[in-house]
Amino acid sequence: MNRVRTVLLPPALAVLFAALLCAVALLVSGDNPLTALAVMITQVGEGTTAVDIVNSAAVYYLAALAVAIGFQMKLFNIGIEGQYRLAACVAAIVGGAVALPPVLHTLVILLVGALTGAAWAGIAALLKAYRGVSEVISTIMLNFVATGLIAFLISTDAFGVLRGNNISTQPIAPSGQVPGIPLGDFGRIFGLIFLSAALGVAYWFLLERTRFGFDLKASGESPTAAAAGGVNSRRMVIIALLLSGAVAGLVGLPELLGRDLAYTLNSPTGYGFTGIAIALLGRNHPVGIAIGALLWAFLDKSALALDNVGVPREIVLIMQGSIVLSVVVAYEIVRRYELAAEQRRVAAQLRARAAEPAGVGSAGAGSTGAGS
Repeated sequence: MNRVRTVLLPPALAVLFAALLCAVALLVSGDNPLTALAVMITQVGEGTTAVDIVNSAAVYYLAALAVAIGFQMKLFNIGIEGQYRLAACVAAIVGGAVALPPVLHTLVILLVGALTGAAWAGIAALLKAYRGVSEVISTIMLNFVATGLIAFLISTDAFGVLRGNNISTQPIAPSGQVPGIPLGDFGRIFGLIFLSAALGVAYWFLLERTRFGFDLKASGESPTAAAAGGVNSRRMVIIALLLSGAVAGLVGLPELLGRDLAYTLNSPTGYGFTGIAIALLGRNHPVGIAIGALLWAFLDKSALALDNVGVPREIVLIMQGSIVLSVVVAYEIVRRYELAAEQRRVAAQLRARAAEPAGVGSAGAGSTGAGS
């Protein structure tokens, strides 16, 4: 029960605080918070909004999983943004250049994406493990390098082709595409949504049912104690960041293989930073991350309807930012509450033992000895 409270209470408090803050902001501006909420909920049933929410949540989930793997070892991989964008670009280039049978073509694209993300994260991993360079600094710098590298790769001097006013890679043939789940007028769900679900299960199994997962969490909690137990901390840093980068390399592929079919200058950005917020909200738990991804996608997509009632759409940005800030505070409040409660329990047990009549314990021991 305590574990459930510790996991669920902080994000619930964060969302509640963010909602109250937005309600106050709306009231100050002369808008009705209940009207805004009703419009957002109603928007879910309009057009393709519900499907868009599910599709976005699947992408957010992958990004948050990539962040959470690093968080398990107290590694802050801010480079998810550069890793997934570069991986999507390279995967699109390879996918558009090769001709392979169906399924095999798709698997090659997925493998290229994962390997590219892992390789880009591997630079920060090696710097961290062998030179002690902070992964925060190195991954931020690598994000900028990735942006420049992408611009070169999709230029007409490299692998890009000019299509109208936009530059993109060669389109991926149907053999490499992943068919979605058509829902008529409601839209089409990305086929790779099942990949997100499978990776969530694999993430849970890795952490909860394998020795590697135990070593990973132990290294994050106490590197010194883990090293005393025979865990190679340098090796764990490298593996954790490589796994984080590999998952990050898959973030852009649901849209690439299910909708865009090529990488362009207008390809989506920002998923890496969104993943950080969702991983914090879900406290690195696969189910918590899934709920956080759905909430974030709901706020993103349903906010489009706020313009119809004269409510500024930016109110959603306020709520999302408030969630990120307040969830950290909520975790600390709940942690201190649990610590104080544990101290009270221990104190009560000590008082109970002190209140026991003298000699009760020894009398019991003597009776046992006589009986034997």
